[in-house]
Amino acid sequence: MPLFVLHAGECDRGKCTALKLARAGMARLAGRGGGFPPGCISLDPFSNALLSPADAPRAGRKGIVALDCSWDRAQARRFTGRLRGRRVEPRALPYLLAANPVKFGQPFTLSTLEALAAALCIVGRRRQAESLLGLYTWGARFLEVNREPLESYAAAQDEPGVRRAQVEYVAPG
Repeated sequence: MPLFVLHAGECDRGKCTALKLARAGMARLAGRGGGFPPGCISLDPFSNALLSPADAPRAGRKGIVALDCSWDRAQARRFTGRLRGRRVEPRALPYLLAANPVKFGQPFTLSTLEALAAALCIVGRRRQAESLLGLYTWGARFLEVNREPLESYAAAQDEPGVRRAQVEYVAPG
């Protein structure tokens, strides 16, 4: 499945998961003006629509694009604003925990690598997700920490099913 990254250049280049994906040939860096097909799925943490297995056909044909920027500036960047006029389908990821060393255990604050891997798992491309995560020693931990929710989301048929599954993981205990 084609993967694209809009890189904002706000990170430590030596630790950037998006740049490592690009160097490994697993994702293509896309410029603000394009480099990814219109109609692709954009991972947007502020979207009201959740990614679901129902998005798999579009993702398979058009690909998935993620914005790599600092979480401190994510709200101001508003992903869809960066893609104005590109006709993308914005989707938020459901509840998942970060497993990278910087944000470990924090909900929703995934690295670009984790976000793309999660999206791949949800749309039925787990092997591709495992390949991406294999770039880092902590990558397998992401799948371990999120095993149950990722399995639930991937088993859902559509967005309402993902929303119902998500309630199990975000409901107060």
